[in-house]
Amino acid sequence: MSQPHPARHLDHARLERATAHLDAPLAVVDLEAFDANAADLVRRAGGKPIRVASKSVRCRALLERVLAREGFAGVMAFTLGEALWLARAGVTDVLVAYPSVDRAGYAELAADPRLAATVTVMVDDVRQLDLIDAARAGGRERVRVCLELDTSLRLLGGRVRFGPLRSPVRGPAGLATLARSVVRRPGFALVGIMAYEGHIAGVGDAVAGRPVFSRTVRAMQAVARRELAGRRAEAVDAVRAVAPDLEFVNGGGTGSVQHTAAEAAVTEIAAGSGLYVPRLFDDFRSFSGRPAALFAQPVVRRPGVSVVTVLGGGYPASGVAGPDRSPVPYLPPGLRYDGREGAGEVQTPLRGPAADDLLIGDKVWFRHAKAGELCERFDRLHLVRGDRVVESVPTYRGEGMTFL
Repeated sequence: MSQPHPARHLDHARLERATAHLDAPLAVVDLEAFDANAADLVRRAGGKPIRVASKSVRCRALLERVLAREGFAGVMAFTLGEALWLARAGVTDVLVAYPSVDRAGYAELAADPRLAATVTVMVDDVRQLDLIDAARAGGRERVRVCLELDTSLRLLGGRVRFGPLRSPVRGPAGLATLARSVVRRPGFALVGIMAYEGHIAGVGDAVAGRPVFSRTVRAMQAVARRELAGRRAEAVDAVRAVAPDLEFVNGGGTGSVQHTAAEAAVTEIAAGSGLYVPRLFDDFRSFSGRPAALFAQPVVRRPGVSVVTVLGGGYPASGVAGPDRSPVPYLPPGLRYDGREGAGEVQTPLRGPAADDLLIGDKVWFRHAKAGELCERFDRLHLVRGDRVVESVPTYRGEGMTFL
């Protein structure tokens, strides 16, 4: 067996000292790692502002922390309700990344001048404009609109697709037609374009133990970057011909920050997962971050030799179900899931030589597969600096906010 990296021993001892007064389950964010990751995102963005993706953070105090840094500007929210809540709390620029059918939210937005000036909603279909108009309930404020362009790579006449199924609008002509529908319609202001390349930004190209898959991903992403850069530039030109005062063109994601920032047509980058650096972002060649968000579960049983059982821990990430969506036992090194049980809802057996050194009540530290989804399981994040907890702050859940 290979020896654990010495940094893990250091981190383990430090985390144990910092949280010795706290009972698990608990979640922490290492502020030194968080700030270092934020600085690396800014470096990779090459001078273009980063709009922080709130779904990957889900903690208002940490959103405020990163927005106070030079290089970050604005929030990309995941629901209209969240966007309105953040705007009421003082965030001055919020883009909703997904279309909404929240009629009550649209009524509130259209009736409040400050909210209407702060929040931008996403549209990829004129029927969404119809819904907004029907939901206004007499509100007369202009609704700020961003158009979404589909970024997926289509090959063999569209029979092969790489990328998420998002907007139905793929080409410059279609986006310009939608833009004309917005600018001709009273009560709306077209201010932005978004094009999120999930097949580049969110798919690792250096997956351990899968060299053929990794090479295939790298080849696909090289083709996809070239194809999208040209199509995105043409789409932006087409929309600017309709709406010359367009304020922003958003693109990117943690895994493609430097590539997207190199495109002249893009004015800002979206990123969020790179602040916490969850497990799924270990598989990228283009950058390496420091794991900042961890959670601990207590040992409650010792069923046998080299086996311990911790409370809970079955916190799967969204996406296609598979082992890569489970949290990873991280500290102490040398623990793995039992192949017949995996991560469980109320208990999780863990195997490995490290189990023999764990006592009832000890903590086992995990990394979540994705970023902000961890915060749906905990109401507080304990912020660690060095070997002490310097502050404990509420997550969205801790503030009583569950948007999805």
